[in-house]
Amino acid sequence: MTYLSEDFMLQSASAKKLYHDYAESMPILDYHCHLSPQLIAQDAPFDTITKLWLYGDHYKWRVMRTNGIDERYITGKASDEERFLKWAETVPSAVRNPMYDWVHLELKRYFGIEDMLLSKATGPAIYKRCNEKLRERALSTRGLLLMMNVKVVCTTDDPIDDLSSHAALKKEGFAIRVLPTFRPDKVMATGDPAAFNAYIDKLSAAADRSIATYDDLLKALDDRHAFFHENGCRSSDHGLETVPVEQAPESEVKALFADLREGKKVPDAQANKYRSAIVLEMARMNHRRGWIQQFHLGVIRNARSTLFANLGPDVGGDCIGDFSHGRQVCQFLDALDKTSQLAKTVLYSINPGDHELFASIAGVFQDGSTVGKIQYGPAWWFLDQKDGMIKQMNALSSLGLLSLFIGMTTDSRSLLSFPRHEYFRRLLCTMLGEEMDKGELPSDMDFIGGIVKDICFNNAKKYFGY
Repeated sequence: MTYLSEDFMLQSASAKKLYHDYAESMPILDYHCHLSPQLIAQDAPFDTITKLWLYGDHYKWRVMRTNGIDERYITGKASDEERFLKWAETVPSAVRNPMYDWVHLELKRYFGIEDMLLSKATGPAIYKRCNEKLRERALSTRGLLLMMNVKVVCTTDDPIDDLSSHAALKKEGFAIRVLPTFRPDKVMATGDPAAFNAYIDKLSAAADRSIATYDDLLKALDDRHAFFHENGCRSSDHGLETVPVEQAPESEVKALFADLREGKKVPDAQANKYRSAIVLEMARMNHRRGWIQQFHLGVIRNARSTLFANLGPDVGGDCIGDFSHGRQVCQFLDALDKTSQLAKTVLYSINPGDHELFASIAGVFQDGSTVGKIQYGPAWWFLDQKDGMIKQMNALSSLGLLSLFIGMTTDSRSLLSFPRHEYFRRLLCTMLGEEMDKGELPSDMDFIGGIVKDICFNNAKKYFGY
């Protein structure tokens, strides 16, 4: 079989039929990504494939560093062409890394390049062809999204954001719904007192409310939560090592916030009591306004201190953590369940050893009020590759209901990342199709095909209400 043919990854007759007849044409609802709403609102063009493909993409940066590429060609001052050619030189070394497949799917789907693979030898020609294609207006920011049959994009937004780009897109009537997601992580980033207070001052300005006390902080957060709701937001997101569950009397939490506001360095064990209270309050706000809450758990962030000092966060310095989640996640969900304040919840773990743990936790807190109320979310970040996605779906199938799964999301900053939905769909169809052909699933194509359609799009649409 030819690499990246129309039957790529589809190893059986049933898999091919499931993909081509049921999955391939389904729209995309990308309920968690890091795309820039400003770029979409501006419909920004790109004059080089480098700006579109390599700027800000730490997935590619890690691969280039591993291949011995100097930082000058990654985040430094090299020209766009020099950067691209160093990337082209790197790609052949990425065989069996998902990046190799993604790169060539993206070249094929967006630029029509399928007659050559990216390498040092083909780099100059592919760079020229991509740049020529980018001059077409259809390949502006919005055009790239429309090409992939995207219907909804949910960006990741700080409570202080004014959401003006989202408002402009809605007013204009852009064909794709671009909706905000409320991510209040910086409210809990207490490690650097100066940075923490600078952020709280910005939150104060955004809410047009003085924040001197813990009660003031909660009122400001609720104001911003309400503002996001008015602008179409129906989901929050939290990027945490673990869910903090250190209960403390309200008086102690108020005193801790007062110390933080005065610029005092609060020991992490104490600060965790403050963070626990904030996460719980955010969850209650989510329930009150009927939102979905997402928890991305387990990443060790900025593990390489020299990289962080030189370049900051989100540059390829994060890795899989081996935190213990089970008891904390259960305590957190149980605290909300006891007061009937548990909103729809999506749990993600970055550690492949947690698949069965998280799938079983989701099952505990289903209450019959909503189909698939607690979701074990898709394989994420380091796990959104062939092995990781299959293991996540197998765990969910064994301990939950795969048929109610809300499917794939890109979790990406790259406008070219949407073929990852195709990659996921091909794996899903291969898994189910092979089991049909073995007699392990019914050979009812419409029945299994309907489940495929639901996982690709319909379940997420119903779950998020978009």
